[in-house]
Amino acid sequence: MTYQPRLYPDAAAWEAAPQKRVLLFGMSGLGKTHVSNMLRGSGDWFHYSVDYRIGTRYMGELISDEFKREAMKVPHLRELLLSDSIYIASNITFNNLAPLSTYLGKPGDPAKGGLSIDEYRKRQEQHHAAERAALLDAPRFIERAGDIYSYPHFVCDSGGSICEVVDPEDPQDPILTELSRSMLLVWIEGSEAHSEELVRRFERAPKPMCYRAAFTEQSWNAFLRENNIRAEDVDPDSFVRFAYRRAMDARQPAYATMARNWGVTITAEEVASADSPKAFDALIGRAISRTPS
Repeated sequence: MTYQPRLYPDAAAWEAAPQKRVLLFGMSGLGKTHVSNMLRGSGDWFHYSVDYRIGTRYMGELISDEFKREAMKVPHLRELLLSDSIYIASNITFNNLAPLSTYLGKPGDPAKGGLSIDEYRKRQEQHHAAERAALLDAPRFIERAGDIYSYPHFVCDSGGSICEVVDPEDPQDPILTELSRSMLLVWIEGSEAHSEELVRRFERAPKPMCYRAAFTEQSWNAFLRENNIRAEDVDPDSFVRFAYRRAMDARQPAYATMARNWGVTITAEEVASADSPKAFDALIGRAISRTPS
């Protein structure tokens, strides 16, 4: 099978490129946004956040409507909304995606803030559609970054769920084909120690995640069966903790396949030590050199 060739075939091509374009992918918490912020801070890199694009362009209205729905339950706020006296919107940023996570929600007991499983499925699919669209917007933003703002370089900070909306083993995958034509796909690989720390962090503060439908169904049914519990009695945090551990095991091989067939790999330790654009450039050059053609 033939996959789309890497945008930069060797380290020399990367080093000589007047426009450097990368897409970072991997589990949340391993440095994608950190290194993207560092590159943007240099003044030469345009930072495109897929999650920010999802939460503003594609799901912003859904998020705001949910806030308004909750506000309408409060008599005083209801009166102000109906008279157009107040305005409600999310304040989503590159570094604060809480409005998007809150909207996605967690399934389970309504008394504990849980959604019905049908509503949860609906919001997951909304996110999938938004993520596909936001990823496919990235090449257009490369053009905008150069044409409008004169940024020579471009970094796409993808969400951890990119592997849920692509098939890395399909050489004709429409999203990966389009992205790899305009960017070098770079996997930030975590170690076992990183994985354990991410699990511990999630255990302390579980947050909504987005998974492909088949994984959600398998996890939901397994949780109900193993705990001998009804859907309406599920503790939402307990379920998302359960699903997250399973997702860690499922996503690692998917990321690895994406890197093998479509891009290159760097480690989270290497990212942590790349504290300047120059160091990052050198790191990507090394990653290209050690990747089979």
